[in-house]
Amino acid sequence: MKVAIIGVGSVGAAVATAIKSTGLVHEMVLFDRDGVRARAAAADLGHAAVFSFDVKITAASNYREIKGSEIVVIAAGANQKPGQTRTDLLAANANVIADIIPRVMANVDPKKVKIIVVTNPLDVMVMLARDLSGLPTERVIGTGTMLDSARLRTILARQLDVSPMSINAYVLGEHGDSSVVNWESATVGAIPLNDFCRTMKLSLPQTTRKTIEHRVHNAAYEIIQGRGATWDGIAAAVNDLLRCIINDEKRILTVSTCNPKKNLAMSLPTIVGENGVVRVLMPKLSAAESEALRASGRTIYRNYKSL
Repeated sequence: MKVAIIGVGSVGAAVATAIKSTGLVHEMVLFDRDGVRARAAAADLGHAAVFSFDVKITAASNYREIKGSEIVVIAAGANQKPGQTRTDLLAANANVIADIIPRVMANVDPKKVKIIVVTNPLDVMVMLARDLSGLPTERVIGTGTMLDSARLRTILARQLDVSPMSINAYVLGEHGDSSVVNWESATVGAIPLNDFCRTMKLSLPQTTRKTIEHRVHNAAYEIIQGRGATWDGIAAAVNDLLRCIINDEKRILTVSTCNPKKNLAMSLPTIVGENGVVRVLMPKLSAAESEALRASGRTIYRNYKSL
């Protein structure tokens, strides 16, 4: 399996490190317009490969070098700065995607390639990448709310004193400020969240849930404020998505893909396998969650149309 990563800034470099550690990829191309940075990243990661898996890692500043890549990860573009929202990056990163996608498509097999989008604002960039690539919707996939859902599971697990691995809870809609926590479908093990709380004599009132939602929505802002950028969490999410595709695991992930009937990309529970999206699922929603999800969709579409 050959994978190309487009953009080797803090996020792209972290993605490369995470992917290398799986042993599932035999060749990785790190592309960046800054050839010096690409070569430095490839050399550093190549040296680290001695301590784990033998992966051929090459640098590229010419798109011809990505030929043969079955998965292309788009991690290029401006990152959020303290005080910025993801939407603030819309115009600048739309130009980046518009430049990259045609060049990528000229150097890959359109019958096989899968594109994974990481660039923000994520859902709009997925729609743009789908439009420009001409690929089937199932093979243009954004990491969506995978990281948001991981944050929810982690925070909720600490509240309930169980492992995050035992919690199934999703954040839906936009990977952004309008995302929706799907409390109605949340379970701990096979037990609905509310039933688990009653059994364990735990209290999870509306005020606590609102606090958890606030923490999930603001996690990225807090990390950016303290660290300058987020990269480890999203790198782990990309790696998990990549593993799901390579191994044809058909796991359910909250990735962002386009609904061709509605011409809208947003995150919903989605079965993912070797050919990309297998099926998008609609979870049980409360009336308030359903309306919030529709509002989130309107936000995404409004941003897309503004281009």
